Amino acid sequence: MSIAARIEADAEAASKEVGERRSVEPVLRADRLSKQFGSVTVLSDVTLDIMPGEIHAIIGENGAGKTTLMRLLAGYVEPTQGSLSMAGGRVSFTKPDQAQAAGIALVHQEILLADALTVADNLFLGRELSRRGVVDDRTMKRLAARKLAEIGCEVSPTALVRDIALADRQLVQIARALLDDYRVVIFDEPTAVLTGEEVERLLGIIFQLKARGIAVLYISHRLDEVQRLADKVTVLRDGKMIGTYPGHTLSQMEMARVMVGRELAALYPQKHAVLARQPVLSVRNASVPGYVDNVSFTLHKGEILGFAGMIGAGRTELFEGMLGLRPGTAQVELNGSAIRIGSQREAIDAGIGYLTEDRKGKGLLLQERLAPNLTLSALGRFHPGLLVRRRREKKALAEAVARYDIRMKSLDAKAGQLSGGNQQKLLLAKVLLTDPSIVIIDEPTRGVDIANKAQIYAFIQHLVSEGRSCIVISSEMQELIGICHRILVMREGRISGEVSGDEMTESNIALLATSEKGHHTVQGEKT
Repeated sequence: MSIAARIEADAEAASKEVGERRSVEPVLRADRLSKQFGSVTVLSDVTLDIMPGEIHAIIGENGAGKTTLMRLLAGYVEPTQGSLSMAGGRVSFTKPDQAQAAGIALVHQEILLADALTVADNLFLGRELSRRGVVDDRTMKRLAARKLAEIGCEVSPTALVRDIALADRQLVQIARALLDDYRVVIFDEPTAVLTGEEVERLLGIIFQLKARGIAVLYISHRLDEVQRLADKVTVLRDGKMIGTYPGHTLSQMEMARVMVGRELAALYPQKHAVLARQPVLSVRNASVPGYVDNVSFTLHKGEILGFAGMIGAGRTELFEGMLGLRPGTAQVELNGSAIRIGSQREAIDAGIGYLTEDRKGKGLLLQERLAPNLTLSALGRFHPGLLVRRRREKKALAEAVARYDIRMKSLDAKAGQLSGGNQQKLLLAKVLLTDPSIVIIDEPTRGVDIANKAQIYAFIQHLVSEGRSCIVISSEMQELIGICHRILVMREGRISGEVSGDEMTESNIALLATSEKGHHTVQGEKT
């Protein structure tokens, strides 16, 4: 039985007692909420009753209005129309502090931490503890360590946030939201950067919140999590509320169908066969101090090679070190010839494209227009010398928008105004504009809805059908199984094994990712 399942069973018994004395009044009610930004309506006429001790999921495609709704409830923006009420009385929030004082906490999709401060400082930022007029660092560190341990985060309270992994930053952000007692806790894509055991532990914590009578609002594109957690599911589409349904009555495919308003084709396209075992990339003895130790692998022409593993396994660091994005060493051969890569520009010149896992922090300039974001890695083609070829840049953007189905209100929009799925497709278009023969994609569908996921998987299959080769790093095992020809599993900075063919199963991958002694190769077909 999983961690979450065990906790859920205990929580279910406790929640019965809570339910007997639970008020029938909603802890939070949203009545006909609407929000406009200028002339654009992003949310229209949404009504919700949020009940104590209930997990209420909000689902919808990217751009459906889910995050806007959560920001309205948590005081980050004010509604254009409609009202909020708590305990039967009308409330109005003009800033997050007011919502928090009323008992509403929001765990953001974006990482909103101070990089230069310690983990403990971030947990207590704005609510520091003091003793006799002096900040009580010792107590804050002790309480921070306790809360981090509760959610399975192993970072030190004294570590600087800029020095910890992206997944650990998300766990710190969750710990910050759970530090105080709230009546409503809103989770916006909380597991997007988490894997395996970390997800299970977080789901267990959510069941505990439910058992204590706390209302939970849960936004996620991972419909399997929604199916496990939700007592109710509300579906948004194009800013409008489609309906609210009992959580356990909807299958994942039914949820997807209601979200998009149409039948969906198969999520994973048919895999193209690897026609030749021709090595295009050979990496030997790759090491990144503190993260990766002596990793070797080969990528073949027309192949999609997956990299799986738990948080901290070293997958992202391996490729950042190989591409000159962090200190590291490796012997790299491209099409049989030794090459040296000291920077991302040298990787691009060698025909290797890299799509980062952190599209908002490292991949896109969110405050810039779409065209400069698209052409940034191919400046020589669009900005020769001091000249700016605006017409050429605009044409490239129009072609990318059509080819990758990037949806926006205007071609002059800024990257930060796009939904997560469209940001990801813009980043993919940016990487492919340099015409790489090898494409490395780290977390291709993180924070992306099911319709955009299907599109991105189809784009990846199209890449290899054109003769390119692709490496996919993902925390979603089913994603890797669905699109890859082979999967290498990393554990504690080393390759712990390989699976292919019929042996590409979640159980085999999990065994290799967690076991001290994994079989080096588990194959259904010879590779």
